[in-house]
Parts: sequence; C-alpha cells; structure tokens
Amino acid sequence: MSTGTLAFLDMAFLVGHTALIFFNLFGWAWRKTLRLNLLSIFLTAGSWIAFAPWYGLGYCPCTDWHWQVKEALGQTDLPNNYLTYLFDAWTGLAVSDEFASRLAWAALAPALALSLYLNLRGNGNGKKKRK
Repeated sequence: MSTGTLAFLDMAFLVGHTALIFFNLFGWAWRKTLRLNLLSIFLTAGSWIAFAPWYGLGYCPCTDWHWQVKEALGQTDLPNNYLTYLFDAWTGLAVSDEFASRLAWAALAPALALSLYLNLRGNGNGKKKRK
C-alpha cells in the first residue's frame, strides 16, 4: 500500500473510531439513532467480551486494524488501549492502559443502561407516545 493510502486510512480510523466512541456514549440522545445506538453498544461490548479468550478482555477490531496501519507507517510502541492513545494525542496526558480500560467500561455501562431503558420504553420506534 502506498504511504498516501496508509495516511488516509490512519486519518479515517482516527475520525471514524473516535466518532464511534462518541456515538456509543451519546447516540441514545436522539430518537432517530436510539435503536442503532443500542446495536452499536451491543456490538462494541460484544467484541470486548467475545474475543477475550483469544485477544484479552476489551479487544477492539477497530484498534487492531488502526494499529496495523500505523505500524505500516512505521509507528511503534502503540498502547494496547485506544483511549490511552487518544488521551496522549489530544491532550498530551499520559494515562495507563488500565485506567483507559476502566474508563471505557465505566462510560459504556451507563450508556448501555440508558440506551436499553429508552429503547424498552418505546422511544426508539420513531413514533410519539400517546397520553
């Protein structure tokens, strides 16, 4: 792959993966995205758990693929957790992978609970509830 293609993929993963994180955390706030948000959270948490026997708890395919691109660009010593990378890249703060992992679970759990509650309550059907 050319360096230009790899650079594009690097940026696409940075934007796309970060957008996915924000969507998982806040996609429940809009009725039109409520069902998709719940599906996205289930897929995210599902990969974190389902791939655990092979890759460890919290494995994310997006991070794995992004790191493959970064390694092809010559970047090494990448953290195990994507949030560790984001903290460093955006703020310059060095956080541990353990802290980032705990933060990810602590943020996703309430988003899941809220999305599940709102979906079960009926806000995800696109129709207004009758009084």
